Amino acid sequence: MVEQRKNLKKVRSGVVVSDKVDKTISVLVVRKVKHPTYKKYYNRSKKYLAHDPENTCKEGDTVRIRECRKLSKNKSWCLIEVVERKK
Repeated sequence: MVEQRKNLKKVRSGVVVSDKVDKTISVLVVRKVKHPTYKKYYNRSKKYLAHDPENTCKEGDTVRIRECRKLSKNKSWCLIEVVERKK
């Protein structure tokens, strides 16, 4: 029997670095990567544009985003929740 897979989407957490565009936030996601030869961990970072329909996020907030369908040329992530507000 073929096992049915649930709709598994990628989930990332990061910090909002920009909220200037309407209904869009820019999220910086930092991850640790181990060097294959030297076995030392170093940081890799990437910015994702995410859809924020109610404009609830501000710069400095920690958020969780998930993969969704293409919403524009560069935007293919949606806001799940705000984990922590900037103080």
